This record gives sequence, C-alpha cells and structure tokens, in this order.
Amino acid sequence: MLIIDGKKVSSDLKTEMKVRVDAHRATTRKVPGLTVIIVGEDPASQVYVRNKAKSCVEVGMNSSVIEMPASTSQEVLLAKIHELNANSDVHGILVQQPLPKQIDEFAVTMAIDPAKDVDGFHPENLGKLVMGHLDRCFVSCTPYGILELLGRYNIETKGKHCVVVGRSNIVGKPMANLMLQKLEATNCTVTICHSATKNIPAYTRQADILIAAIGKARFITADMVKPGAVVIDVGINRIDDPSTKSGTRLVGDVDYEGISPIASAMTPVPGGVGPMTIAMLLKNTLQSFERVNGLL
Repeated sequence: MLIIDGKKVSSDLKTEMKVRVDAHRATTRKVPGLTVIIVGEDPASQVYVRNKAKSCVEVGMNSSVIEMPASTSQEVLLAKIHELNANSDVHGILVQQPLPKQIDEFAVTMAIDPAKDVDGFHPENLGKLVMGHLDRCFVSCTPYGILELLGRYNIETKGKHCVVVGRSNIVGKPMANLMLQKLEATNCTVTICHSATKNIPAYTRQADILIAAIGKARFITADMVKPGAVVIDVGINRIDDPSTKSGTRLVGDVDYEGISPIASAMTPVPGGVGPMTIAMLLKNTLQSFERVNGLL
C-alpha cells in the first residue's frame, strides 16, 4: 500500500514557495503578508495560529497575529477586518474559528475582501469554484491540499467514482465541487454522503477514491471500502489511550489498521491531510500577492 505523506509534500511545497518568495523579494522588495485574527483564548486555536505564524516565517512571508478578547463585539471585529482590507501590505486575512457566540461567523466571512480571503470561504470564491474558475479564486485549504496530494502522487482520478463522506462548508461541499472539475487530479463522478444518508456503506463500497470528512473517530471500517480504493482521511479525533504519556492519541475518521491491507493508497493521521492545510494557506497567500502585483 502507498502511504500518501502529507508531511513530506507540505515540506516540499514550503521549500518551493520560499524560492518564489525570495525571488519576489529580490526583484520587487516586497513579500506576501498574512494576518490572522484570533478572538478569545481557545487553546486549540492558539496552537493552530502559532503554527501558521511559524510556517510563514519558514517561507519568508510576513506574518502578524491580532489577538482580541473573547468579549470583542462584532462591530469592533468587522472594523478591524475593513482596516486590513485597505492595507496593501496584507495579502491574506484569516479569522480563526470558532468565534464567540456574540459574533456572526457569516457576517465575518462576508466582510473579508474576496481577494484576500485565503481561507476560500467567501461566497464569491465558492461561486467561482463551482463555475470552474479556479485561476480566479481561492480554494478552501483542506480540499486544495487533498488535490495537491492526489496530483503529486499521480493518483488516477479521471472518470473515477469519488465518494465524499461529510458535507461541511469547509471540506465536504468544496471537496465535492473540486472533484467535479475538468482538471488534473479531478474530473471524477462524485457522490456525497452525510448524516441523513441511508446505508452509507452501500455508497462507500463503490468508491475508487474515498474521502472521509465526517468528524467521527474510525467511522469508516474495512467492510465499507472497496479493495484497491484510494482512501483520504480528513478526520482528526482525540481518543483515550492509556498506553501514551498524555493518555490520549489522534486518530482519523478511518480505521487505518483495518483498511490499510486492502487500500491501494491512504493518508495517515497524523501526517496526512493535516500538514497540507497550512501549506495551502501559504500558497493561497502567495497567489494573492502575485495577483495583486501582476506576477502570475
């Protein structure tokens, strides 16, 4: 079985991006800039934001983090976003979720300039994705990372049956639309399964490419997978494990041990899709910089 190594691919991507960023610095004396806003003190969000900032430094981009208290009003947050929209040194804006209850996440998404929406969540970017204008939009980072993995590992996708389990706005929906496009590493027949789907195994067993993004630990078991399928595990779930120092460990939405003997290729958890998300965030930021400076 082929192990699709997201950690290696993300490292390769960062190396490639650093070359481009260094070249831009030499010729334009400018570099891409990413600003992340975090509201509140969610521990997981803080770790994620630190990792994003660290990755920016690795590739030579400018990175700034704006920390706002959990009591921040929606009006104050939106004002800060509008300020960043007008700042020509900022090429990517990301508002870390989850947000406090008093803030409407959709209002925040709508406030970000689509040209700086490197998360790919704005309806303008999603609409361009559905229409197939990927050269004019930003694709959500996790689906974009999966596309990169499929391409770099030369996974045959044209005409294949891709089954996506999960319909979130962050992964499931954009992933399904992405796999429909007439592109390298896409061009599939696509089925979406979700919590209301009856007899999910009947669909997953048909999948040549199975993408699990349902948020349930080891939901996909060996009897749900066709022999020879390519299995992409988006899930990150923490389960109890007394054998570890922390007493827990991370597993995906897929039973890796049970499925690996029958799959032709799989992403591990951790080390598969996860590292790609931040890498593609940086790639989107770099693309934003290149677009605005006429470098594409």
